[in-house]
Amino acid sequence: MALSPRRATGTQRSSENIIPGVGVPVRGGHVTKNTVKGRGKAQPKSEMLLKLELQSNPEALCLVRATIERAAEVLHFQDAEARAIVRSVDEALANVMRHAYRGRPGLPIEMACHKLPGGEQKSAPRGIEILLSDRGVPVKPATFKGRPLDEIRPGGLGLHFIRESMDEVEFTREKGKNLLRMVKYLSPTPRQHHQKETRKCR
Repeated sequence: MALSPRRATGTQRSSENIIPGVGVPVRGGHVTKNTVKGRGKAQPKSEMLLKLELQSNPEALCLVRATIERAAEVLHFQDAEARAIVRSVDEALANVMRHAYRGRPGLPIEMACHKLPGGEQKSAPRGIEILLSDRGVPVKPATFKGRPLDEIRPGGLGLHFIRESMDEVEFTREKGKNLLRMVKYLSPTPRQHHQKETRKCR
């Protein structure tokens, strides 16, 4: 997989870390906060966990799967939810390579992961937001036709599995880029449910 890092300009220091043996830049360390405005009020700020710059090569998928799995683990997602997030991202990237780039290798794809804070403890994670962008041909989500769900292999599940697995899925086309936003919220643990019920009884 070819390396496609961005160059630092002037005296600006690069905060990217290179994953050994792969050559894909991962940006982390410094927290980037984004404010997303909703209907009439600002939504909680998201904190960037990492940013990957990769190319439309199938060999990159195993790296992305491992990265997303680790991000879900850091945010304390349960195993089943973590697997669903990983498979959704894997499927989305396979669709980019197949539909947007029509199987052509070596074309740019960017992925960014953000932590969504919220709840009573603002420092606690509320979920994960994953943004994918590519410069391929405009893609109509309706054209993503899936194969049977019991056939286990990357690609071909279409939007059905992604929409079933993620809480929010949004497609947009902006400035020549296809943009896909996927959000998964943390499910309350049994202990959190018990604490909420106890507070209500008081």
